[in-house]
Amino acid sequence: MMPASSTDPSRSLRARFWGVRGSIASPGPDTVRTGGNTACLEVRCGDALLVFDAGTGLRGLGEALRAGGPAGLDLFLTHSHLDHICGLPFFAPIFDPASRVRVWSGHLPPGQSMREVVCSMMRPPLYPIPIETFRADLSFREFDRGAVIDPAPGIRVRTAELNHPNGAVGYRVEYAGRSLCFVTDTEHTPGTPDPAVLDLVRGADVMIYDSTYTDAEFPRHVGWGHSTWEECLRIADAAGVERAVIFHHDPARTDDALDAIEAEAARRRPGTLVAREGLELVLDAR
Repeated sequence: MMPASSTDPSRSLRARFWGVRGSIASPGPDTVRTGGNTACLEVRCGDALLVFDAGTGLRGLGEALRAGGPAGLDLFLTHSHLDHICGLPFFAPIFDPASRVRVWSGHLPPGQSMREVVCSMMRPPLYPIPIETFRADLSFREFDRGAVIDPAPGIRVRTAELNHPNGAVGYRVEYAGRSLCFVTDTEHTPGTPDPAVLDLVRGADVMIYDSTYTDAEFPRHVGWGHSTWEECLRIADAAGVERAVIFHHDPARTDDALDAIEAEAARRRPGTLVAREGLELVLDAR
């Protein structure tokens, strides 16, 4: 965990991981320290709440939010593969008439909408309860990849296209002079850093990056749409990122294996972290 903020919390950028796995949830004795839920990141920009991806980790975040009463939030989706959206029907605030949820997506081709995707997921025989059971003030907002979004005063969210089957979007949050990037799911080309990713993350305080594989494993998974922890470090070095965070762990990657990866990554690039459920990052305003 980064040190607690020493300044006004309303002027800090804070992040908490609720889900760190990719592809499928993987609970069990070998993943208990890191966590087995799929992608979900809570980001607080002062009092504003942004959420990135709606994997199974979204349920735990929803329970925490319900304890505090009605919620207002912006949910940014990288893409609509099931491991990144399957938490939506289990997200408590979305059933609360006093809550407001805006869902942002920019990966779909023209003529498709995220609302239609969610409706398809919540339809027999896949799911028994339709989207009409959601009671929150819910809206779906589409944007073009590369767009800049201002979800609240003082907050800017930059976007970029990622290399992933069916499309995906990476995000950069800028607030109070700080920046945090969420870059998953994306596949790199060995020896050629992705210029769109480099531009998005350049000079960022924190980069959370798809590190599903190792470089040794990568050749067996070309075309699957994911990257490696070693590429995470290369991108961070090339773009001048302050802190890299290894994310979207393979469901078969054990706690012990991730401990070893973190130790080696931190040796090569001090300060590098492996994302774990409950990990909190705090960036004071500049």
